Amino acid sequence: MDDASPVSEPAAPSARETMPPWVPRAIALFLGGVVGILVVRWLIAELQTLIFILLVSLFLSFALEPAVNWLSGRGVRRGLATGLVMFGGFIAFVGFIVLIGSALFTQISEFIEELPDYIDDAVAQTNDWFGTELDPDELIEEVQSQDYQEVATNLAGSAVDVGISAVGVLFNLFTIALFTFYMVADGPHFRRSVLQFLPPDRQERVVSGWELAIEKTGGYIYSRGLLALLSAVATTIMLEVMGVPYALALGLWTGLISQFIPTIGTYLAGALPVLVALLEDPVDAAIVLGFIVLYQQVENYVFAPKITARTMDLHPAVAFGTVIGGAALFGAVGALLALPAAAVIQAIGSTYFDRHDVIDTAITRDPKARRWRPSWWPRRAEASSSAP
Repeated sequence: MDDASPVSEPAAPSARETMPPWVPRAIALFLGGVVGILVVRWLIAELQTLIFILLVSLFLSFALEPAVNWLSGRGVRRGLATGLVMFGGFIAFVGFIVLIGSALFTQISEFIEELPDYIDDAVAQTNDWFGTELDPDELIEEVQSQDYQEVATNLAGSAVDVGISAVGVLFNLFTIALFTFYMVADGPHFRRSVLQFLPPDRQERVVSGWELAIEKTGGYIYSRGLLALLSAVATTIMLEVMGVPYALALGLWTGLISQFIPTIGTYLAGALPVLVALLEDPVDAAIVLGFIVLYQQVENYVFAPKITARTMDLHPAVAFGTVIGGAALFGAVGALLALPAAAVIQAIGSTYFDRHDVIDTAITRDPKARRWRPSWWPRRAEASSSAP
């Protein structure tokens, strides 16, 4: 009889032996990444105002630096040059606000005073055109019976909140101005402080990107400013000749809004002078509208290609999407800064990324590259002229 010993079953492996060694580390990295993202998100939410101020100051410094460099190259101390440029910009901004504000306030006051006459004329025209029997006196009494005292009381009640908000806005503007001044006036020293922590090859890349940012942002601001000046001068002369009130203020409004508010700026800029002219005479409003449309075509095909040829080239869809994104992040100021920011990113990308020739197909061919030729033009003439 064989005394065979029973076969022992293998021991069950422990959990540590069955789990690959990289799994605990991967779990720890994942949890650490989630915590890091939450911390960064919390910091961004808490420091959103500071980040906004720094971004605005940075782009303002890019815009002001070419003018400061020009003055500094002619013997003006850099701090004084920065102060002069910033003071000039501040005076221009305040002057624009005062002109537009006074014109709008006066126009609205006159419109309210003459509102019964406008209602009387409008009702008479409506009765004449459509054969109705509307009574203008009833409409005038309805308008005059509105409780404007209650509206004034409500506005006065919110004056404290408006004042507190204004103080906060003034503080942010002062902070932006202070950061901008130091970034421009002490720009070379600031850049040296940043670059000393980088190796030489990285320093070249950072300096190249910095120069591109200054060139693109400054070029955008000054080209837009020149186009705004041309538009303001042409519109002011046109409105002055036609006798439209507040021609200078409306001309400045048209020039600045049409150039510095992308995509819809042209329509916003043209609406105000057309409305003011409409209050005077509908025929004048039609003439002003026709002039604005005509000037826009001249600007698009004559002035803008020459002035902005070396500043910024963005596809309209990209520009529109960039503006929407900037407005979603930082409001109206973000919309204004979106285009120069996109131009800087595009310029840096085109510098560090290679571009290749695009294959010529039906869906990639540029329609602008096709030469227009009348139907009677002989094809062999073009072929013979292109032959070597």
